[in-house]
Amino acid sequence: MRMIVIVAVLVQGLLVSAASSEELDLELVLLADATGSIDDAEIRFQRQGYAEAIIDPQVLNAIADNAYGKIAVTYVEWADMFSQDVVVDWMVIDGPQSAQLFAERLMAPPRQAFGRNAIGAALLKGKELIDTNEYKGLRRVIDLSADSANNWNGPSITEARDAVVNSGIVINGLAVLCRHCSGRPVSYNLEDRFFSEIIGGPGSFVVTADSADTFAAAVRKKLILEIADKRSAPDARVRFAAIEGNGAAN
Repeated sequence: MRMIVIVAVLVQGLLVSAASSEELDLELVLLADATGSIDDAEIRFQRQGYAEAIIDPQVLNAIADNAYGKIAVTYVEWADMFSQDVVVDWMVIDGPQSAQLFAERLMAPPRQAFGRNAIGAALLKGKELIDTNEYKGLRRVIDLSADSANNWNGPSITEARDAVVNSGIVINGLAVLCRHCSGRPVSYNLEDRFFSEIIGGPGSFVVTADSADTFAAAVRKKLILEIADKRSAPDARVRFAAIEGNGAAN
């Protein structure tokens, strides 16, 4: 009898949890590179780019034009398999005030993530954050930025990407090539590696940030594509703004 009561309570709790999930247009995990090739100044530079993009009128208009007019966003800095720091926990962005608050929270905390690249672990962290949040988005997206496609520890990129995509989550990418962000890898084409090994799911894409001056614009473009879901084909992986650059990254 006691076991039946416990089971009933658990089931009721699950039903209440499901019923109380907030419905919105998009659940978006922003996974930002904080590995060894990114120094503290570059951490601030990346955060500033996202802070400027999230309050941009074009981004806010893209949010407003959706079915619910709101999205849920979290910002995470990733490094090795044991180092993924949630800089800004899940927030609902539904207008200028909430976007400004997100931007302020993003710039405040100190850096906490360190270590060598573990892209597979970062992708699985993004999946965990989506699976365990209190939102129910029409779409679910993980957005990974990186200045290299190496994976020195933790789960492989392939197994992590497959787990994420098979759960119905899309993976998009921001290839960071600007000199201020360590530059282009010397031994391979970063956009090609993103395209072939990291992104996945219907309409997944790669955007290139090729200079410090255009980083915020690249982030803004990426957010608009994700929020408005304006992709060139529903089942195609797409590359945007792949621009040649120079430099080296770890």
